[in-house]
Order: sequence, then structure tokens, then C-alpha cells
Amino acid sequence: MALMDRVTAITARVMKLKPVRVYLHYTAHNGPLLAAGLSFQAIFAVFAAIWVSFAIAGFVIRSNPEFEQAFLGLLRTNVPGLIGGNGGAGAIDPDDLFSSGVLTWTGAIAAVGLLFTALGWLASGRDAVRGIFNLPPAPTNFLLLKVKDLGLAVGFGIALIVSAALSVFSTAALSTVFGWFGVDAMSDAAAVAARAAGLGITLLLDVVVLGLFYRVVSGIQIPFRQLAQGTIIGAIALGVLKALGSSLLGGATKNPLLASFAVIIGLLVWFNLICQVILIAASWISVSADDRGINLTGTRQRGRKTDVTPSDTATAL
Repeated sequence: MALMDRVTAITARVMKLKPVRVYLHYTAHNGPLLAAGLSFQAIFAVFAAIWVSFAIAGFVIRSNPEFEQAFLGLLRTNVPGLIGGNGGAGAIDPDDLFSSGVLTWTGAIAAVGLLFTALGWLASGRDAVRGIFNLPPAPTNFLLLKVKDLGLAVGFGIALIVSAALSVFSTAALSTVFGWFGVDAMSDAAAVAARAAGLGITLLLDVVVLGLFYRVVSGIQIPFRQLAQGTIIGAIALGVLKALGSSLLGGATKNPLLASFAVIIGLLVWFNLICQVILIAASWISVSADDRGINLTGTRQRGRKTDVTPSDTATAL
């Protein structure tokens, strides 16, 4: 009897841990199912976005070899298996991207596809995040939502280009600094410093993008402290995924029966992991706000936590 009491006490203590409550909140609000749907949409959105982006700005990217390599490297890091080259297989050949044209029939069709798929993914992502917060769909006018989504989609693309430019700039700046101190730019120390700078830029980009996604796209007035916690945790988790990207996808696509379409399967697995991180980080924000008695408009309630619905019972343990 004493053993059962001890097991019960330990179980109750574990269930009160915040990571456990966050995961229970995530599953209670259909997080895995929502992530699966978002990952399926993400593949079509990314293919269309990459095609149109290179059709419009490919000549600018290719005019600077360093910027080209930094931009392609950023894409390979963020979406392993998408861009071929550097000894690895990919769903897209970089040479095909630079030969695309926005004024061709394929470019026009891809542009229309981008409009529907990218905006559709953002709309689905908004509903998924609001569902994690147990909120109804956004009340804003449908047309205004689409205009906002279009602006944010363009903004995300510009942020990716700016991130690549910052990567090139940071590499050049580090080389200059190493020259001042007489450090060989090809040394191991220089390589580690350059890698750290690249990771820092990627982490900052992820924090900004997640913050915009939770606060602007989803239209939820999240207090800064809770928003910062969730976005930093989410960005770190995304960074770990990117660091382990090739290893994770390699294990998921070794089945010989999947060899003919292993790249697509790998992309599906990758986007599913990314979407789960996004929604779990949103769940962390929701639980954090509930723990501090903050409602979804960002104002503190009077001396009590927010009310929980029956579906949130698990998060209140």
C-alpha cells in the first residue's frame, strides 16, 4: 500500500511539471493532427514560394556568388533535402531555379499557386495556433486577413534574403577582425566563430518569425514575457532540429520501399517536426499565460487563473 501511495505521489508530481502540462495541453487541443495538416500544406507552399522567389530575384542572387552560396546554404539548413548540391540529393536542382522565369506560363502558374498555397498555409496556421489557445477563428474581415497574410508572406521571404545577406556580411566582418588579431581565417577557431555567428543569425530570425506568427498572424495579444519565453524555446528547438536535420531524415527514409520518393517522404517528416515545434511552443505560451492568470487579451485577471474548459482539465493538474 505504501508503494502505491508513493507511485501516486510521484505521478502527481510529474503531472504538475510544466513541460508535461504543456504537452498534455498540446495533445488535448488536437496538436498532432493540426501539425500533420499544416505539414502537408507546407510542402506545396514551399515549392511554389521557392519557384516564384527565384523567378523574380534569381538574377540578383546569382550575381553575387558568395550571396548565392549563403542563400542556398540557408535553404538547405532550414529545409534539408529541398535544394540539391554540395554532395547531397535534393528535390530541386539549383540550376533549374536560376533558369526559371516569372513571365513564362510555368512562372505565372507558380505565382498563382504561391498565392493560394502560401496564404492557405498561413490561414491554417492561424486557426491551428488559435485552436491551441482555445480561441475561435479570427474575427477580422476575410479580405483584410488575406491582405495581411500576403504582406507577411512577402515579409518572410525578405527576412530570409536579409538573413543570407547578414550571413555574408558577418563572415566578411569576422575575416576582418581575424586579420586585426593575426588569426588565420582558415583555422579551426575561425570556422567555429563563423559557424557560431551563422547559428546566432538563424536563431534570431526564428525568434522574430515565431513572434510575428503568434502575435500578428494569429492576432492574439500575448504579453511580451510569455511571448519571449515561447519564441525563444521554439527557436532553440528549431535550431536543434536543423543541426540534426540530415541525421533525422536519414533514419526516416532508409526503408528501401521508399527509395523512389524518399526525398518527398523526408520533406513531409521534416515539415511535420517543424509544425509540431511551432504548436508546442504556442502551447507553452498558453500554459504560461494561464499559470500567471493572464487572459488572451494580455490583461491580468483579478487574483485568479483563467478559467479552463473541460478539454483543458489535463493542463490544470
